[in-house]
Amino acid sequence: MKTFRILFAGALATGLALSAVSFHALGAAHEGATNPGNWHNASKIVWKNSSGECWQAGYWTPAMSTPECGGPEMMKPMAKPMAKPAKKAKTLTITSTQLFAFNKSVLTSEAKGRVDREVIGRLSEFATIQFINVYGHTDRIGSAQYNQKLSERRANAVKAYLVSKGVATSRIETYGYGKTSPAKKCPGKMSKKALIECLAPNRRVVVEAKGMPK
Repeated sequence: MKTFRILFAGALATGLALSAVSFHALGAAHEGATNPGNWHNASKIVWKNSSGECWQAGYWTPAMSTPECGGPEMMKPMAKPMAKPAKKAKTLTITSTQLFAFNKSVLTSEAKGRVDREVIGRLSEFATIQFINVYGHTDRIGSAQYNQKLSERRANAVKAYLVSKGVATSRIETYGYGKTSPAKKCPGKMSKKALIECLAPNRRVVVEAKGMPK
């Protein structure tokens, strides 16, 4: 009987010591936890019961919960804002027809007004301009060699006007296409005066501009 009491007393002491150690370990882990409202083990893993519910301290509030235990939305990582797509360079192709009188390469006041509206007005869509190509054209009357030179003079006339309006000359290149690319053919027999009038849309320039949009 004496032996039993000694064994019982030893077992009781051992159990109390182990309980004290366990609760001491819990308390230490709890004190070092990021969210102290829920109990953690020494590895900072949340303690849960058999139903998967988190153990809570007596002073627990929702704001003290870890995210996996139903913490507030403010504890979740914020979504990164969507980046705006980068702007891409765009190209404008502008055809300004009937700019020149027959066999001429001088811009009239009316022609300059057309360039202002159809070309310079569109160039304002760019924040920066990479390049501007000006292509001169003629009608089919006359030799290929003559019309080639005439188309080059017409392209240079438009370039000079663009420069006078503030466009950097280093951004502009000019090209002559002569009578190789007609906008209107005017088939059939007609008087020279009627033919010159019919072919007026061919006495033109085409402006191609590339740059970054605003």
